[in-house]
Amino acid sequence: MTYDAAELDRITKRGVAEIISEEEFVRLLQEGRPLRLKMGFDPSRPDIHLGHVVGLRKLRQLQQLGHQVILIVGDWTAQIGDPSGQSVTRPMLTHQEVIDNAESYLRQFFKVVDRDLTQVVWQSEWFGKFTLADVIQLTSKFTVAQFLQRDDFAKRFAEHRPIAITELLYPLLQAYDSVQIESDVEFGGTDQRFNLLVGREMQGMVGQKPQQCFLMPMLVGTDGVQKMSKSLDNYIALEDPPNDMYAKVMSLPDELICPYFEYLTDMPDEELAAISRDLASDPGGPMGLKKRLANDITAQFHDGHAADAAQDNFERVVQGRGLPDDIPDFVEPSLARSDDAEGRRLSNIIFESGLASSTTEAKRLIRQGAIEAINDSTGETRKLDRDDRIAQLGFEQRIILKRGNRRFVRLVGQ
Repeated sequence: MTYDAAELDRITKRGVAEIISEEEFVRLLQEGRPLRLKMGFDPSRPDIHLGHVVGLRKLRQLQQLGHQVILIVGDWTAQIGDPSGQSVTRPMLTHQEVIDNAESYLRQFFKVVDRDLTQVVWQSEWFGKFTLADVIQLTSKFTVAQFLQRDDFAKRFAEHRPIAITELLYPLLQAYDSVQIESDVEFGGTDQRFNLLVGREMQGMVGQKPQQCFLMPMLVGTDGVQKMSKSLDNYIALEDPPNDMYAKVMSLPDELICPYFEYLTDMPDEELAAISRDLASDPGGPMGLKKRLANDITAQFHDGHAADAAQDNFERVVQGRGLPDDIPDFVEPSLARSDDAEGRRLSNIIFESGLASSTTEAKRLIRQGAIEAINDSTGETRKLDRDDRIAQLGFEQRIILKRGNRRFVRLVGQ
C-alpha cells in the first residue's frame, strides 16, 4: 500500500512527539501488511483523561488504515509500579482491584478506539507461568548501569533517594510484553521513552524485528503549566459530565487552544494554521474558538445535543452569571429549627454539602473569597469573607452556595 506525502505527514507528524525510527516505520507502512500496534496500560488507576486520548486517537487513525491494536492489561506490572518520573512508587493492588480498574479503563478506552479492531490480552497469560529462574534470566539481559540512564532513575540516584529493585523490573516486564505479542509498533508518552526502547532492544536480542516506538506529546493540563494529571487536579476526564467537561475546556489558557485542536480534534492542518495566525492578530478571537473547541471535545465523549446544552449552560451560568437548572439540594436542619436561631457555621455546611473536602478547606475557601451565597428569592449575591453562622447572612431560608463557576448547592430545611 502506498501513502502520499500528505497522508504520511498526518500519520507521522500530527500529534506525535517522536518516532524511533520514523524511516523504519514508514517502510513498514509501505509494505502493506497489517501492523501489530501495542499499547499497555497500568490498571493502578481506572480513569482516562484527555492526556491519554492523544495516543488513543493515533491508534484509531491507524486502525482505520487496517492495522490491529493489541491492548495489554498490565495486571502484573500494576503490582510493581512505574514512577515515570515521580519520586514514589505506586502501591501494590489486589487481583480484584486490578479487574475493577481494568473494566473501568476499557469502558473509557473504547470511547475512542475501535473495539472490533482491538485484541485485549492480560500479562498474566505469560507471567503467570514465570518461575524465579525465568525472572533471573530476564534480568541478565541488562545491566544496572544501563537502567540508570533513565532520567528519573538517574536523578533519584544522584540525589541519594531510594530506587526499589522492583522498579528496575518494570521496564523488563514491559519489554517482555513486546516479545510475547511480537509488537511492530509500541505507543507511549514521552515519559515512557526508555521503557519502549528496552522493548525494542529485547526483541532484537531474541531474533525478532525490533519494534518502532511512537512517542506521544504530553498534554498540558488546565493549569497551563504541568502535564495533565489526576494527582495535580488539572485534568479533564472522559467521564466528566458534559457541563463540567465543557467548562473545564473553557478554563484553558488561550495558548493551549491550538495544541488541543491539533491533538484532540480532526480539524484540518490548513485550518489549524489559519487559526494560529488569527489568534496572533485578533485579541477578540479566543472566546469563539474556545467555545468551538469545548463543543467539539464534549460532543466526542457525549453527543452533539449534550455539547450544545453544555454550551447554553456555560453562557447562562458563567458568562451571564445565571443559575443552572440542576442545582442539587442539601438538607440543612438548622434552617427549620426554631431552637437554633443562628444556625451552624458556614464552614461545616460547605464541607457537609460537598463543596469542600474538609472543614479546613472550607475555611480556607472562605478566606480566599472562593464561596458566594446567593439569595434564591432576590438574586442578591454576597461573597463570603468570614466563617459566620448561617442566619447571619440575612437571606432567611432561600440560600444557594456557589464555589467557582461550576459547583452549586441549594440549602433546604427538613
